[in-house]
Amino acid sequence: MASRATSPRNPHPVTLQERLKAELTSAMRSQDELRRDTLRMAMAAAQNAEKAARRPLSDDELVGILAREVKTRRESVEAFRNGGRVEMAAREEAEIAVLSELLPAALGEDELRTMISAAIDEVGASSARDLGRVMSVLSPRTRGRADGKMVSGLVAKELARRDLAAHAHGDGHKHGHGHTYGDGPDADPPKAA
Repeated sequence: MASRATSPRNPHPVTLQERLKAELTSAMRSQDELRRDTLRMAMAAAQNAEKAARRPLSDDELVGILAREVKTRRESVEAFRNGGRVEMAAREEAEIAVLSELLPAALGEDELRTMISAAIDEVGASSARDLGRVMSVLSPRTRGRADGKMVSGLVAKELARRDLAAHAHGDGHKHGHGHTYGDGPDADPPKAA
């Protein structure tokens, strides 16, 4: 009897966990060892996280785990290449390809920049000091769809660009808690009494 995840009435699994199980079953039936082993490692990581959380994982949490597995393998690829172990690097890259199929589609640069701009506006960020606040809003939205370091770098660049643009428009220097002193960039803070 067909499982719920692959029945004719429901050709696509409902949750990422169900899809992962269905993909593993398919890999076992087709005797695809690399795919089977990769999916088993991913399922083991998910089960360990479920045990630690003492509850089933949400799809977003599972995406985070899969993204972490991909990141670990990318780091391994680099280490294997630096060590001259090309065959091991190729295996890791093949595992990345298997796991990437389960992750949401990667964000395009334009879509990512739009999300970054919206998150900056949402938290009212105005300088690089607000990077953490922006990332706390943006990270859950981009998890598994964009590299965190790249997102952080783009956020930092956009915050710097906006901060410079604000100063170029004669907003004055902001000191401390957003207080503006003087009328222009050369204005000095008030003298202590």
